[in-house]
Amino acid sequence: MTDVATGVLALAALLVLFLSGIELAFAMTIIGFLFFAWFRSFDAALNLMAKDYFDTFTSYGFTVIPLFVLMGQIAYNSGMAEKLYRTARGFVGHVPGGLALATVVGATIFKSISGSTLATAATFSSVAIPEMDKYGYGRKLSTGVVASVGTIGMLIPPSGNLIIFAMITEQSVGKLFLAGIVPGVIIAFLFLVVVVGWCRVDPAIAPRGPRLDWGARMKGVPSVIWPALIFVVVIGGLLAGVFTPTEAGAVGSIAVLVLTFANGDLGSKDFVRSVSESLRMGCMVLMLIAGSAVLGHMVAMSKIPMAVAAWTQGLAIPPLVVLGMIVLIYLIGGSFIDDIAFMILATPIFYPVVLQLGFDPVWFAMVIAVTLMIGVIVPPVAIAVFIVKNITKESAGVVYRGVAPFLIALLIGLGLLFAFPGIATWLPGMLMP
Repeated sequence: MTDVATGVLALAALLVLFLSGIELAFAMTIIGFLFFAWFRSFDAALNLMAKDYFDTFTSYGFTVIPLFVLMGQIAYNSGMAEKLYRTARGFVGHVPGGLALATVVGATIFKSISGSTLATAATFSSVAIPEMDKYGYGRKLSTGVVASVGTIGMLIPPSGNLIIFAMITEQSVGKLFLAGIVPGVIIAFLFLVVVVGWCRVDPAIAPRGPRLDWGARMKGVPSVIWPALIFVVVIGGLLAGVFTPTEAGAVGSIAVLVLTFANGDLGSKDFVRSVSESLRMGCMVLMLIAGSAVLGHMVAMSKIPMAVAAWTQGLAIPPLVVLGMIVLIYLIGGSFIDDIAFMILATPIFYPVVLQLGFDPVWFAMVIAVTLMIGVIVPPVAIAVFIVKNITKESAGVVYRGVAPFLIALLIGLGLLFAFPGIATWLPGMLMP
């Protein structure tokens, strides 16, 4: 049996192991270990596994992950999202679909502090949907917009997905953060267009809310200014070279912590919960990265990436078609497996192929981020839909129908990235050449 055939067998065994219910991190480690032992020796596989786990958990660079997660969890548990939503509602709540528009605006601003898609979906399910219910909004619109808008966190910095992608591919975190800003804003704008268009077609789905005077509106402005200032300091300091990514995460966490304590929004129990959730999520991601490292070394031994690259270069089809096939694999995989887990699994296999095809790695990162955004809201494993469904007790069918128009917006955003790569590469090319 050839090395490539053995590698394919290993990946098939990984799928079987995952479907048996074993956590993906352990499944990748087991398969990587066993098949590396097949290629080399049992002792070599033991040394490989020990080294990969040790390197992952002692890497200074990976500390950026729990730090940015901590910043987001503090913001989440302090009720910052609720303040942002109320401020946005004060300005646009009186127009048709205004509360849904406020959800998009509030969630987009919140995502500049929190990198968690799940936290955003959970927060706005509890904050925005009851408010929309009070004013007679249709559940398709209210649940659909909340489930969809959380996905913006995969692009708007500080995105946990982009940090992990940068770690796996050895790219600049700052460049990926910059690259995500313009596509993220474009997709947020497309979501706003969807809300406005939906309300024009069916005005009954989103009645007007009360109009607030300017005094009431301006009271909420500080709740927007401070998160925006933290975003500018953290991301600006990172891009200017004042902070390393890890230092930026630490500065952001301390800034959000000081702000929430000063406002009296974060109690001791909320702080402990934030730290606990950050540790749990950080350990989960590090275990996935360590397992992916073991599997990645086995895949490299099998020569699968080289074989795939040689095969694609020999095909009489344009490289964009090949990339489309890779995107489809990410889309299907992300709809069955957690988005971060599948990205960690698939990227070491396909990233070398993309480079050999001549595509810009920063642009490819944005394409994959938008693809995973789509995967989060399409069945069968649409985690954002499940969160909204469980919190609101609404049927999955209603939420899926509400998500459908926003899914079209995401597909348009992905199409724009393919048609105009500069959307992703212009800003990092100008500020971090």
